[in-house]
Amino acid sequence: MNFSQKISYKNIACLFSCAIFFILTSCEEDLTKANGNKSKNFPSQIINNANIIQRDSGFISLKAKAPIIEKYELIDSPYIVAKRGINIEFFDKKKPKVPGKITAKYARIFEYKRFYEAKGNVRITTNEGQRFAMQSVYWDQKKNRIYTKDTVYVTMEDGSTLVGANGMTAKDDFSEYTFFNNSGDFSTKRLEEKKTPQ
Repeated sequence: MNFSQKISYKNIACLFSCAIFFILTSCEEDLTKANGNKSKNFPSQIINNANIIQRDSGFISLKAKAPIIEKYELIDSPYIVAKRGINIEFFDKKKPKVPGKITAKYARIFEYKRFYEAKGNVRITTNEGQRFAMQSVYWDQKKNRIYTKDTVYVTMEDGSTLVGANGMTAKDDFSEYTFFNNSGDFSTKRLEEKKTPQ
């Protein structure tokens, strides 16, 4: 073997080693990026026996309590989740001493969007004493709307009942609401008083 052949083999070996190095480096960078994206999906804060107070122009509009709350702040749409249940009190400026209540086994709160979702034995009691029961509900606080596609069971202050088979939509102060495919034991007078234009 002459000197030129030795150089050629050395060059080929060197190029091959460099190629392997760049392939491994590229793979490592890709894996780092992929793991970096995954690593953001963990709670940045965990709060035990949480107590949240939300104010609107100094007025307390909402109080929320939960055994544990996890805050996910490093992702594109940050949120708070209560996986072990939540108890929310919401206040009306006209009746600040009589809050409405929402309880659920699970809740997720998007603070910036002011959007809430609650699931699992959801119970709502309004400032007027009406009681709503369903499996899930969504509250868009910016639009002042509450809605669900689940069957809704309602008990009024006088004990009369109503069932919205395909859900409901309502103002979040329940001053007006619409039920879909409803039925119940309302008297004619009660229907006229509580009927919402479709």
